[in-house]
Amino acid sequence: MVVAIVLAAGFSTRLGTSKQDIVFEGETLVQRAERLARAVADDVIVVTPQLNPEAAEGIASSIRVGVRMAGNDARILIMLCDQPLITIEHLLDLIATDSPIVATGYADIAGVPVVFAPEFASELLALRGDRGARAVIEAHRDVTCVVPFEDAAVDIDTTDDLRKLKG
Repeated sequence: MVVAIVLAAGFSTRLGTSKQDIVFEGETLVQRAERLARAVADDVIVVTPQLNPEAAEGIASSIRVGVRMAGNDARILIMLCDQPLITIEHLLDLIATDSPIVATGYADIAGVPVVFAPEFASELLALRGDRGARAVIEAHRDVTCVVPFEDAAVDIDTTDDLRKLKG
């Protein structure tokens, strides 16, 4: 079983407007991420500020909310709502790869979207502050498979990022 956790509780401080509500190709970024997640996962959890009262702490609090809701037996697919060029095909490639951790490779890093085997839930629950899942990936590079997808480097954090995306 795969449970997708879409992280969408950020306050978009650098952008100055809610990135979750940005429309790209006819849907908001959060709608897009949820649609992709629903196409590949058995269950989907969209972590918004309403679902995560500790969102001001940073991304780790949203990961904890999602992992708690996912339960102990699921493989966990962590996605961000602000990576608009992620594809269903890439997510399926991640899920189909048989490795304890399957990360996306872009810009010389191993990052999200990423799939974690159930045994990593406790480490994800231990994350604190504005630290994402990359800390767990880096701690376990020996059991991490990286699936290249350079378009994952496109994320929306600033007005410049948004301008580039919309061309």
